[in-house]
Parts: sequence; structure tokens; C-alpha cells
Amino acid sequence: MNIKSQHLLVELFNCNTAALENQSLLTELLEAAAIAANVTIVKSVFHQYSPQGITGIVIIEESHLSIHTWPEYAYASVDFYTCGDGHPENALNVIQKGLGAQRTETMLIDRGLSLTDEAMKERYHKTI
Repeated sequence: MNIKSQHLLVELFNCNTAALENQSLLTELLEAAAIAANVTIVKSVFHQYSPQGITGIVIIEESHLSIHTWPEYAYASVDFYTCGDGHPENALNVIQKGLGAQRTETMLIDRGLSLTDEAMKERYHKTI
């Protein structure tokens, strides 16, 4: 199987709402998560919404790590897309602990697979 990248999708529930509103904390948290995943940070950009919520992205050489927060629901979503030798699953504990999430749901998707492989064709036909 020729896996070119991985895509980690994370739903974080019952988070610390103060953390979800703290832009500097979120920046530090996502950068620490990127380091834990063994990827190379290029730049971080975050935006604070009014009256609440933050969207942020850490651009990495291998792709990106992003977060979107909804403090009014104590909820955040994280999207970590990486290629190369990074380990996005290593970022999960850092983010979960940093946000004080009481529950998470995750999905790790292998991306960039060669569809010439008969086994992969069968897999995709079953999921569509």
C-alpha cells in the first residue's frame, strides 16, 4: 500500500471554555502538538471572532494543523493533515489535555493512496 499522507479529524467535547477563548494559549497548544507530532512549523495564523470563537492554523512543511472553537458549546474541532514522517496521532493527547476535553471522537484517514492497487479499489467501492 502506498500511503502518501494521513488526515486526523478530531471532535473535542466538554472543553474548558476559557481555553477555547484564549488565542495565545491555542497558538502555544497547537504548536506544541505539531512538535509532538514531529513536524516542522512554518507559520501560525489565528483569528478571534466576535463575540466568541477562534479559528487557527499552524502551517507545517508537511501540510497543516487547524482548530475551530465554539466556546458557547464547549466544543472544538481539529484537522491535522500531514505527509512525510510526521505522526499526527501524537498531537491528540497534547490537544485533548490542553483543552481539558472530557470526550473526543477521532478519525484517522490514510490519504493519497494509489487506486491502481486492486485492494484499494475494492475498499473504495465498499465505502462509496
